[in-house]
This record gives sequence, C-alpha cells and structure tokens, in this order.
Amino acid sequence: MSENKLESSSKIRTMIALTNPKSSSNVGGAMRAAGCYDAQKVVYSGDRFNRAVRLAADTQKVHEIVPLVHYEDLLTALEPGMKLVCVDLIEGAIPLPNFEHPENAMYLFGPEDGTIKQQVINKADAVVYIPTIGCMNLAASVNVVLYDKLAKSQQHQLDNDLIKNSRDKNNKIKVKELKYKNNMIKEAKRLERAQAEKS
Repeated sequence: MSENKLESSSKIRTMIALTNPKSSSNVGGAMRAAGCYDAQKVVYSGDRFNRAVRLAADTQKVHEIVPLVHYEDLLTALEPGMKLVCVDLIEGAIPLPNFEHPENAMYLFGPEDGTIKQQVINKADAVVYIPTIGCMNLAASVNVVLYDKLAKSQQHQLDNDLIKNSRDKNNKIKVKELKYKNNMIKEAKRLERAQAEKS
C-alpha cells in the first residue's frame, strides 16, 4: 500500500472524522478513501459501528496502515494547528467548489441518518456542503471532499508511475500515444478559439 501513496508534504495533515456512523461499508469506504488520498487518520464517535460487521468495504486493508480510532468527543481528536471543517447539508454552508481547503484539516462528516450537532458546527473553522440534488452516501462524500482537496492542491503526481503502482495487477492498458497527442492538439485549438471569441 505504501508504494501507491500520493506525493505529500510532511507538513500537510488530513484527518477524517465520522459522527456516529452506522454502516460498516461506509466506514470501510472512508478507510479506503483515506488510503487513496493520503489521510493520516480516521476517527469516529458513537457505538453503532462497533456493533456492525467491521470494515466490509476496506478491501485494500488500509486499516493496517491508517489508524481507525474511536473517540467519545470527536473535537478532542483535533491536533494542534488543525482546522475543523464540517461537511454536511447545513444552511449557510460554503459549496465545496468554492471552498479553499486548509493544509491541515480534520474533515468531520455527519451520520448517514442525521446531522452534525449545532454545538460542533458553532466551533467549526468552516462548514461545507457538496451541492448535489439529494444527499450523498457517507463514504462517497468522503471521497468527493478528499478528491476536491487533492485537485485544488497541485500536490498530485503527473506521471505514469502512480498509475502503474495503483492499478489492478490485471490492468496493463495504455492510451495510444498518437491519438492522445491529437486530442491534446484539438483541445488546445478549441481553447484558443474560445479565448478569441471572448476577446
């Protein structure tokens, strides 16, 4: 698992916090997201997950690398210098596409069948929502937020090594170089035309 970690700066810390999750598949999916996007820790509150079949969706066995820790109060899991970012459908929240991610953050997600308590929202450095029609699955929400942070960070690898180290062992497919270059040229020309039309 360590070979397919993203390029990360030692000063960047990302933690996922799950409020009283009930589904082991969602916690397993959040664990897998932690591995994919280089989060250093996953914490959760409540006891519903403890009664569920554990980590059903953690097929990459991320729990062997990324700690999964129970806290009675998730706010006590915040590390020094870390910002608290609550993610839920909360009135007045910032839409995710408009959000500027802090380098060091704990992303706290509401439960599958409820929401984050007002007392926690009041202590947040930022409250963010994913602008979808209807609510997303908890694990899917974790993936979308962490992908958004990666996409906006410019910290991702731009070569084929990440692909080679991350893909399934049965996947050896490559993009045909000529077609790929032709598509890049067409896209560059399209962008030039669109820019000229604006001028």
